[in-house]
Amino acid sequence: MEEIRLNKFLSESGICSRREADRLIEAGKILVNGDTALMGMKVDGTETIICDGVDISSRKKDKPVLLAVNKPKGIVCTTSDKDRAENIVEFLHYPVRIYPIGRLDKDSTGLILMTNQGDIVNKILRGSNSHEKEYIVRVNQPLTDEFLQKMRSGVEILDTVTKPCFVEKTGGYTFRIILTQGLNRQIRRMCDALGYRVVALKRIRIMNVTLGELKTGECREVTEEEWSEMSGLLEGSSSLPRREQR
Repeated sequence: MEEIRLNKFLSESGICSRREADRLIEAGKILVNGDTALMGMKVDGTETIICDGVDISSRKKDKPVLLAVNKPKGIVCTTSDKDRAENIVEFLHYPVRIYPIGRLDKDSTGLILMTNQGDIVNKILRGSNSHEKEYIVRVNQPLTDEFLQKMRSGVEILDTVTKPCFVEKTGGYTFRIILTQGLNRQIRRMCDALGYRVVALKRIRIMNVTLGELKTGECREVTEEEWSEMSGLLEGSSSLPRREQR
């Protein structure tokens, strides 16, 4: 059988994302044929593989899962043990092992996608793939034309300038913004750099999947039509990792 990297094997088996697999390998939590796995090692699927104490060698691959979740404020989008009391995986208690695609910070709300299909995670997140994510934002002071124009044209944060983006005023203190980047806490940092503070941030769309009428704390399966359209949008997208958090 053809050998592939262990992190890719775990991702394609629906165990975790490649990034999470790398973290588990670095932490010494994966054993291959009784030996601690090493970064970059390859497997062919015939090995006995223990992942964080669980034998996954003969586990039947779960059917593909892609959920749209309306994340409440106060929930952390991570699979880290240190945040277990309030992380989104534990919050949902979904019967199949799933993990979030990207992040919304603890104080942000709205749409987060969760899946057991590791191969699509980085394709959605990587900024160079230019997949849209849409947000509604409330700030602490009245919006000005100057602020809106600067947000549209690019703001200097994190030793770079953000890509030009769509920004539309929706109220005296609120605006809608569509990003194709995945910089850490990008919207909050952009506003901070311009002298504004984000009071509320809600994501309402990722690519072709919208939050719609989904209630806070609830989730739904992405429809077959949404799956199909997303697959088309992801065709040709790079799967190299890129971090994202708002």
